[in-house]
Amino acid sequence: MNDIYSILSFVIGVSLLIFLVLKSKVHIFPALIIFSAFIGLISGLSSSETVSAITSGFGNTLASIGIVIGLSVILGKLLEVSGAAERIADSFIKCVGSGKENWALALTGAIVSISVFSDSGFVILIYLVKTISKKSKLTFLTLSLSLAAGLIVTHHMVPPTPGPLGAAEILKVDIGLMILYGLIISIPILVATVLYASYIGKKMDIPIRNNYSQENIEKVNPGILTSLLPILVPIILIISKTTLQVFNVPAIVEEIFDFIGNPVFAVLTGVLIAVFCLTKNFNRSDVIKHAEKSMSYAGVIILITGAGGSLGNVLRVTGIGTQIAEMSVSLSIPAVILPLFISTLVRFAQGSGTVAMITSASIIAPMMSQLQINPIAAALACCVGSMFFSYFNDSFFWVFTKFTGLDIKEGIRSWSITTTIGWAVGFISLLILNLFL
Repeated sequence: MNDIYSILSFVIGVSLLIFLVLKSKVHIFPALIIFSAFIGLISGLSSSETVSAITSGFGNTLASIGIVIGLSVILGKLLEVSGAAERIADSFIKCVGSGKENWALALTGAIVSISVFSDSGFVILIYLVKTISKKSKLTFLTLSLSLAAGLIVTHHMVPPTPGPLGAAEILKVDIGLMILYGLIISIPILVATVLYASYIGKKMDIPIRNNYSQENIEKVNPGILTSLLPILVPIILIISKTTLQVFNVPAIVEEIFDFIGNPVFAVLTGVLIAVFCLTKNFNRSDVIKHAEKSMSYAGVIILITGAGGSLGNVLRVTGIGTQIAEMSVSLSIPAVILPLFISTLVRFAQGSGTVAMITSASIIAPMMSQLQINPIAAALACCVGSMFFSYFNDSFFWVFTKFTGLDIKEGIRSWSITTTIGWAVGFISLLILNLFL
């Protein structure tokens, strides 16, 4: 009876969370704190124990990830305002040649979105799509969807973007391995979404409807290598740290890479490269202004991530997480499906992929030992689930439809279906990958 009561409490708490997000004016951050407090109190924790579980979970989560999130958004902003993102796109398009611009744009989006938030990346690069579509045999919608697909795939699957980074940290997954496996799963997702973009672009054949204006910023027009360095160097450092752990290297080498390959200092290196190589024509005050502007967004992500940590700690302290895991095991549900299902549900309820990843990882973390699921598979499942059916409550849905001139029906038929295909292919890829983990 106690187990049934605890699980019923959890279901009521989830319903409360969904109500607060969908039907009230309460932001997701206080909603998660309210959810955590409700679960703690109704499960028998005292008021002081509930507060302690919430605050300690919040602090412990941000102790390791807060700095990385802050640095990542600064890096993304510098790539945006310097013109580096545009330079990457232009170079890839020149390399692939005529008729393959959709693949070039998808690859551009996938690389840029590792550091630049997908909403910003789309706004930056969509005017290039307009220019390319006038010369290409491919339709404007095909090119727009391909760019958007590339942006959201790595945004949902590959650290150091906040969602995958948060899921990996909460579930204690090595960041280097998360990058590697995230990239592996991203490949079939990207292929499937670009193929659908080509198909639906021919079916709908929507002309260019909007004009696009760029923010008036003095750009430095950096070279392709300079543009890529701030993105690639942190990834290489993080992966190098992970790779060296399996080799018998001198202790001093291992210690050096343990330091510079830590996500904090790896991303910090990327920021420094961006500052000194991409902002040569900027005044000191302009660079600081852009950094501060980006940090206002980082604050929201950091607070939500911390709140997710609070929820996870409350579920751990109350034992509800363990009970849900044991129930899932008794029903013979494949363990990897549970985090994916939770992430999908949260995504559908409130729209944000980042929130879905962090919330589902926080819920699943206390269940890991009982589920006996590989932590990497669990983290990837949280990420894949967060791609499900982008629609009205997802900010990217409105960014995409606004800048392509689509109405809501056209947006659902094109963009919402694209993200759902990505979710489905990611689910299948995850099940296959899980057989080998």
